[in-house]
Amino acid sequence: MAFDTPSLKGRALRLLSGREHSRAELERKLQRFEEEPGTLARALDELQAKGFISEQRVVESVVNRRSAKLGTQRIRQELQAKGLDPNLVSEAVETLRSTELARAQAVWMKKFGSPAADAPEAARQMRFLAARGFGGDTIRRVVKGGADDAPFENED
Repeated sequence: MAFDTPSLKGRALRLLSGREHSRAELERKLQRFEEEPGTLARALDELQAKGFISEQRVVESVVNRRSAKLGTQRIRQELQAKGLDPNLVSEAVETLRSTELARAQAVWMKKFGSPAADAPEAARQMRFLAARGFGGDTIRRVVKGGADDAPFENED
């Protein structure tokens, strides 16, 4: 093996040194470098056995990095795109739902700071929050300023 081309395990470790990756992400990124069938799976099995690949850490990383700016729906989509276990994704989403309203208010306050003066402005604010993955009920409550009114039920 030449020293100028890193092994599959070396490439995987280089990717993991930047941020947490799921096994599915690593397979997708490293597939083109696999010369013999099965070598990638063996390398990833070894890294997973040693604890370098952890789905739980990927979930925690995404939630910690993205929850201050994004809604539950958008984070769920990101986690699913990473090929993570649906049970882990569901647990993370349930945890995020409890803070959805407060996170949406913080994002809205940072961007707009004051209630909409007219309907077109309210619609613009609602589109902004929707693009960030917040639920419809949450968006209406934040934009209309009724965050303290009725009990909150989040949409999926």
